[in-house]
Order: sequence, then C-alpha cells, then structure tokens
Amino acid sequence: MRVLVVDDHQELRLLVAQALERDGHVVRQAANVVQARWALEEETDVIVLDVGLPDGSGLALCRELRRDGIQTPILILTAHNRVDERVEGLEAGADDFLGKPFAIAELRARVRAVGRRRERASTVRVQLGDVVLDFGKREAFRAHGPVPVTTREWSILELLASRRDRVVSRDELLESVWGDITDGAASSLEVLVGRIRRKLGEDVIRTHRGTGYSLGNG
Repeated sequence: MRVLVVDDHQELRLLVAQALERDGHVVRQAANVVQARWALEEETDVIVLDVGLPDGSGLALCRELRRDGIQTPILILTAHNRVDERVEGLEAGADDFLGKPFAIAELRARVRAVGRRRERASTVRVQLGDVVLDFGKREAFRAHGPVPVTTREWSILELLASRRDRVVSRDELLESVWGDITDGAASSLEVLVGRIRRKLGEDVIRTHRGTGYSLGNG
C-alpha cells in the first residue's frame, strides 16, 4: 500500500516510515499540513496523521479532506486519546485512532486493518428508498446526488448489508469493525451510526433496543 505519514517529530516519523517500509508499503512523509496537501496530490491508500502539527490541526486537515470528497482511510495519532477527542475525530471523518506513546507493532497492525477495509471487495448493491449503496465501487447516492462515506462507515454498512435477514448485535459490530469490545469503541459506533443517518437518512440504520442494529427495515 501507499502510505502517507504526517508528523512533525522527525525521529518518530522516520521510525514509523521505516517500520511500514519493512512491511512492504511505499511510504511518503510530511512534517506539516502544507507538505501533506502536496503529498496527497499523488495516489495514497492510507494516511497516518498526527493531531498536533506546527501549521495547523490534523483534525482540521481530516475534516477538509472529507469535505473535498477524499475518502482515503485516516489513522489519527494523538497524544491525549480522550473520548471527547476521539468523538471529535470521528466527526471529522477519521477511521481509527492510536494514542501516543504507542507500540510500533500495533501501528503496523492498525495500518493493515484500515487498508484491508478499503480493499475489501463486494458486489452487493442495495437500494433503500432514495438511497443506493454500491459496495463494489464504495459509492453512495441519495436523490440529490453522491454522498461521501468514510471507510469505517462502509465497514458498518457492509456488515449490516451482509446480515439483511437478521439483527446484528452491537458486540458483533464492535468485534468486526474495531477489533475489540470497549467503551471507547462503543462510543465511536454510536457516533458513526448517527453520522450515517445524517448523511443517508434516519431510516437507513434501524436500532433494536438492547439488541443491535439492522439495515433499513430488516
């Protein structure tokens, strides 16, 4: 995969880049927001993005990319890793978080995970009222036109679509999409379900109290 690492700490940035290159990824580096924008003119599969940058906020850059329709998976690096910061990041369009300090092995695994979610192919095409979800092309449409959907939002929708005949429990969603069942992951799930509903309509995901979720009227 082609990975862009954005962090102003040169030593950490080099360490991360070297580890990802050993995994076979092609890695480019940026030390600030301006350099990141330049680097993103080239095709990128995953962005590893620090929150605190010398010329701006990583979360603001994330929000800008999503506003421009760029759906490249973004793994946020944060020195705080507070729940409120995670919620803000998810609202900005981030796909995953990793708190500093972190183990390089975990970062490598997280990069692989968000990359796999992007590469996961499906031929399913679902229509729910005026909403069309094309999982093969990862394109979403409403009556007014295309709707941007992030990688993690697609992962939620894909799992629900694959279980159209039943309710998907919250724990199954957390295990499949986040890889763990924690309070932080559960909070993130609630944020993303709310965001999907704002984008695609309240009826796209149905909540079954005490049980889980289903797609549409499932």
